[in-house]
Amino acid sequence: MEISFLIVTKNRPEELQFTLKQLESIFDKTKHEILVFIDGCVETEKLQSQFDWVKWYVSSESISASPARNFLYSKAVGEIFVGLDDDAHLISENPIQTIKKYFEVNTNLGILAFLEIKGLYANPKDKISAIEKEEFLTTEFIGCGFAIRKKVYNQTNGFPQWIDIYGEETCLSIEVLNLDYDILYTNQLAVNHRVDIEKRKLQGKNYFRFQKQLQNSFRIYMVYYRNPFKKIVKLLFHNFKKYALSDRTYFKLYCKAMVNMIVSFYTVFKYRKPIRQITLMRLKQLKMIKY
Repeated sequence: MEISFLIVTKNRPEELQFTLKQLESIFDKTKHEILVFIDGCVETEKLQSQFDWVKWYVSSESISASPARNFLYSKAVGEIFVGLDDDAHLISENPIQTIKKYFEVNTNLGILAFLEIKGLYANPKDKISAIEKEEFLTTEFIGCGFAIRKKVYNQTNGFPQWIDIYGEETCLSIEVLNLDYDILYTNQLAVNHRVDIEKRKLQGKNYFRFQKQLQNSFRIYMVYYRNPFKKIVKLLFHNFKKYALSDRTYFKLYCKAMVNMIVSFYTVFKYRKPIRQITLMRLKQLKMIKY
């Protein structure tokens, strides 16, 4: 099997249906496979009969994004894993051939990070038709569209089970870089992440993301950094000053995150495996992708 397409989905059956139809139009069932993990959503389960060529995995209760990815990726058999969000689809020309070529040419390539085109468009391909080629080695990838070599993924601990959502891509990236593999960003592969930007603006502040990112950043420092104390102090001070002091809801979530850090300390500490100093230096020197 050449490529495994992997999608974790929750409460977005219409978006998943669109993505699967787009994939069906470009992939070869004899050479590729599509695996979908339904993370606690009865409505989405109804799609199984419509797409019987998909390998479905279902959890009656939500286990969250990163543990679901960890489970799903252990079931894939392709030489290359392509990760997509349920509301993201490939819009580049000949994406499968392009992905294969990048991994064939660069034997040290661990992860291929795609360009994310965020928004709702009648023809999203118009957004990439005139862009100039851009590529560079980077620190991580965006989870809505990327590819990773199977043998590289299997050398890591995979997507962490000690994080639920927001931060799992960082963990996998750190482990891949610590193995001396490259993460390459290219805009020659692109996904349309079908997010309603205007609707999100109207929704205002993303309180849920704030709490998750704060407590998960603490966990990442605890697991991967040799001397995490200074990083953690800066993290807490920055978020207290910028968010907790500006908004009562942010303040409450900041306190909840602090409690979570204390309660989960020993559980997270079990996974502690500091990376090499040379990897830390590499993380500081590499260019970051734009979100």
